[in-house]
Amino acid sequence: MKSVKITPKTEEVQLQIETNLSEQDFETQNYFLETEISFHGKILNTVKGAIDNNYQTLKIPIAQEGNKYIVQKWSTEHPNLYDITYRLYCHNQKIDEVESYFGIREISIKGDKIFLNEEPLYLKMILDQGYWKESHLTPTDEETILKDIQAVLDFGYNGIRKHQKIEDERFLYWCDVKGVLVWSEMANAYCFNDESLQNFTNEWIKVVKQNYNHPSIITWVPINESWGGPEISDCKKQQDFANSIYYLTKAIDNTRPVISNDGWEHTISDIITIHDYKQDSMLLLQEYTDQERKVLNNLKPYNGNHRLFANGYKYEGQPIIMSEYGGIAIDSDKGWGYGKQVQDEKELIERFTNLTNTVKNIPYLSGYCYTQLTDVQQEINGLMDENRNYKINPNIVKEINT
Repeated sequence: MKSVKITPKTEEVQLQIETNLSEQDFETQNYFLETEISFHGKILNTVKGAIDNNYQTLKIPIAQEGNKYIVQKWSTEHPNLYDITYRLYCHNQKIDEVESYFGIREISIKGDKIFLNEEPLYLKMILDQGYWKESHLTPTDEETILKDIQAVLDFGYNGIRKHQKIEDERFLYWCDVKGVLVWSEMANAYCFNDESLQNFTNEWIKVVKQNYNHPSIITWVPINESWGGPEISDCKKQQDFANSIYYLTKAIDNTRPVISNDGWEHTISDIITIHDYKQDSMLLLQEYTDQERKVLNNLKPYNGNHRLFANGYKYEGQPIIMSEYGGIAIDSDKGWGYGKQVQDEKELIERFTNLTNTVKNIPYLSGYCYTQLTDVQQEINGLMDENRNYKINPNIVKEINT
């Protein structure tokens, strides 16, 4: 087998199986697939199905007692995972066997709210660029990955906005196991031309297909802050590209929200996101609680000269997330943060508290994402430094987030 696309539902698992067999193989061989689903070691169902072309769809009931389906859903509190085993047979001889897993969960949008398994979801995320001092974008080992994920939980966040990076599969595996929500974001180009469009599109298709089966991923973010489309605010061609990527992503995966351009200058988007690094909490609150809602209604710029929507687009009642704020740095000549640097941990706690409580008090937000988890080279605005030493007591951050 080449790949398996798993779409769990409350009553069945739909498998789209892509094999890598030639027409001659099909003419001369007799292939079938045996799929076994289990939970905590208990086998729930085993189904056999013939494979008669390179793309085969099988629907497998998960578990049934009488007329009821018993489903253990995946959530942040209970990250339940089912085991699944695939056995490929040819003329009744087993020729391949692969073990994997899946989680049953539904992420949905109703009006201006986000729901996980039909329960309202308020996102408390932290931005994570996934850099390590010794190896840069490559985690050195599994313990390194687990340390970062545990820090996210210790700080009281329920999700990670993985920024400008498609993370190691082991990272996503542990997010699945630990119940950590993930926004998966593409690394963007800095120019807009035919070559960049082709490269981006080809690579993004591979990203979505490769990571489709991870229950922890709840949102796709193909573009960030108009990178790779710097004139998207006014350029119809660049807007068309953002919209085409939105619809392309939906065609591959219609189970997750898609954000066309995170931060500002949105075109078609399931969630509207705001990036704002004001360090004065009162000014931040006033920006988003004015009676006319000027930012939301595209009547005024914010964060420099950006507007929330590209020309020709407007707010349509989607959920709104403050997906970048904060970025506070302790005084140092080795790098930068946003705004004036604070002098010490005490000042860091004070500003973090004021900014986070302000964001939480903006009534129409469905969540937030603080910048950021760790320092990244010259960006010294993490809650931990590059060596993963805490700059601030995680219990204090957890209490503020809670």
